[in-house]
Amino acid sequence: MLGAIHANDRGVFEVLLMAWDGKSDPAPPQLQCVMGGVRFGQTQLGAMAQAFTYAMQRTSGFPHGGTVTVRGAAYRPVGSDGPSGGAAMAVGFIALFKGDRIQRGIAMTGTLEHDGRIGTVGGIPDKIRAAKREGYHTVLVPGGQLHDAGWNLNELALHLNIAVKEVHTVDDAYHLMTGNRL
Repeated sequence: MLGAIHANDRGVFEVLLMAWDGKSDPAPPQLQCVMGGVRFGQTQLGAMAQAFTYAMQRTSGFPHGGTVTVRGAAYRPVGSDGPSGGAAMAVGFIALFKGDRIQRGIAMTGTLEHDGRIGTVGGIPDKIRAAKREGYHTVLVPGGQLHDAGWNLNELALHLNIAVKEVHTVDDAYHLMTGNRL
């Protein structure tokens, strides 16, 4: 998940580590957050809860129980509060429940809409800079946001030597991030 700090024109990169104990109790599973170097705000926690619920609905054929723990990690302590990691969290939770691996080097930003579409976000240039600085080779962004009044992401991607791809749905993002289809 990417978080942006607009003031420094560089961005901050946040990683969410997700673990599931796979136990049958409690059912339905509990979601718990461990605040490492990332302080989750109320909007971000709401997006996480929405992504968790969405993932359970999309994986209803899989047994759900136990505890899912989410840890935030960042190269420096950050506090971000926004819904822009919602779609990435949904992909992560679905992969966790299905047992699929997220491919290295691919980052994502975008809100999660209730129907699985990926919604728009701000600060994308900062997020791309942060991803590049952390060694990522691809950033997935919401469809329709390559060009904006404030940015041209194709130009930035060329300058930074990083791939920027648009995704419209969680299904699109899941395929690119895991190599598997939902």
